Amino acid sequence: MRSDSVTKGTQQAPHRSLFNALGYTKEERERPLIGIVSSYNEIVPGHINLDKIVNAVKMGVAMAGGTPVVFPAIAVCDGIAMGHVGMKYSLVTRDLIADSTECMVMAHGFDALVCVPNCDKNVPGLLMAAARLNIPTIFVSGGPMLAGRVHGEKRSLSSMFEAVGSVAAGTMDLDELEEFEEKVCPTCGSCSGMYTANSMNCLTEAIGMGLKGNGTIPAVYSERIRLAKHAGMKIMELLEKNIRPRDIMNTKAFMNALVVDMALGCSTNTMLHIPAIAHEAGVELNLDLANELSAKTPNLCHLAPAGHTYMEDLNEAGGVYAVMNELDKKGLLYTDLITATGKTVKENIAGSRNLDHEVIRPIENPYSENGGIAVLKGNLAPDGSVVKRSAVLPEMMEHKGPARVFDCEEDAIAAIKAGKIVSGDVVVIRYEGPKGGPGMREMLNPTSAIAGMGLDSTVALITDGRFSGASRGASIGHVSPEAAVGGPIAFVQEGDLIQINIPNNSIDVLVSEEEMQNRKLKWQPRDPQITTGYLARYHSMVTSGANGAILKAPDQN
Repeated sequence: MRSDSVTKGTQQAPHRSLFNALGYTKEERERPLIGIVSSYNEIVPGHINLDKIVNAVKMGVAMAGGTPVVFPAIAVCDGIAMGHVGMKYSLVTRDLIADSTECMVMAHGFDALVCVPNCDKNVPGLLMAAARLNIPTIFVSGGPMLAGRVHGEKRSLSSMFEAVGSVAAGTMDLDELEEFEEKVCPTCGSCSGMYTANSMNCLTEAIGMGLKGNGTIPAVYSERIRLAKHAGMKIMELLEKNIRPRDIMNTKAFMNALVVDMALGCSTNTMLHIPAIAHEAGVELNLDLANELSAKTPNLCHLAPAGHTYMEDLNEAGGVYAVMNELDKKGLLYTDLITATGKTVKENIAGSRNLDHEVIRPIENPYSENGGIAVLKGNLAPDGSVVKRSAVLPEMMEHKGPARVFDCEEDAIAAIKAGKIVSGDVVVIRYEGPKGGPGMREMLNPTSAIAGMGLDSTVALITDGRFSGASRGASIGHVSPEAAVGGPIAFVQEGDLIQINIPNNSIDVLVSEEEMQNRKLKWQPRDPQITTGYLARYHSMVTSGANGAILKAPDQN
């Protein structure tokens, strides 16, 4: 046992005295030490209930013969951080979470790990840590929020952001805005659509690191507490059998995750997180793989913001396993892989039925024959860009229009709300990439303003930053190389025609190669926007969004 290094032998007598100071008994010290990473805090709605999840995990661990030991992980609420400097501190926490978890596990000799995350960066950050540490690990998340109801219709956080755009357009008054404000987020939990948090929680099931229902059981259901107890018990089985994250998260498992991603219509942020997790597991993925898998994977779900169903509906329809069972009918999954249940994928999904053919379309009748995410390349994004194809209106699958160029999110929002963006435009927001931000902010405010003003059927948005999972429309993010390192997006000028063809996976600025080279010669890099603190270090170490914005030492970039 790894914990022997802190609990056994004469040399460890001082260590045992410190366990005594903590109140641990001899009997507890002699059991396996199970670290429980708690992402609980009082600022993130998806994390406010995690104290209850953690207590249930502790009970499960103790019932199965282990000693549970809780330690914390930070978490940022993307919704509260949205639209101001705070969003620069969202993506960057993914690496802090992974690093701090590594420190705690290695310093204290834990034998196994139960990760209790919920929102956007905690799930990938802890999956990165699990792959890096490679000790038996299982995930149990906090669960999704129930959808709100306004005027008898289900609503979610994206409806709230779009309502602000409607007020700006004069189609909603302040009284109705306040009604939305009071009703769209009615419970604790990760926001109720297929946004980044729920995407990643669902993918813990697909990749094999969580139990059935981890991605979909609502936060307020007692079933979630029972799930947590089972996860606590299951980690003891994984420890006994020595089933480790890298046994589970191999190349084929990442292929499964991407296929399920395409079927569910997950957030474009998964195209940042899956490669980063894979990198920690020693598996290298590239964006081209997304289109290859998308071409053969039907899109089976249209959850908000792509449609009018929500996580609670997916749960009632059979959840992630029901989606996987549909995919397996066409042999799209590797099913012989071991998972954190102690069983194979095939054994896990056996008997899982699709109980609602509108929430989860049968494989024979998908929403589309292609997956929910597309990677676009061209002279504007030689290394790639990402769009949530399943949330794009049919009339915007192909679009050509003049560039409206902004060097930060705030300037773009001001122009949109002032009515300066008109039908046919292509809004370009640059210097918001991993290095340029720094921090690769999400652009939910501009996309929601566009949608709320009724322009989502005629206006496209492009950025080297990223879009929230709550964004809908022709919102194309992760443009790589980014402007800050001299990518072509830095050379786009006001009025340049930009051509987007999502079915052909292409994005181009209609300017000659010679002219683009001339502009490149005249281009001067911008000074770093932040020169002190963690973001300055992040700026020096972060790599391209095209490979997951992973961190490397400056001399390795």
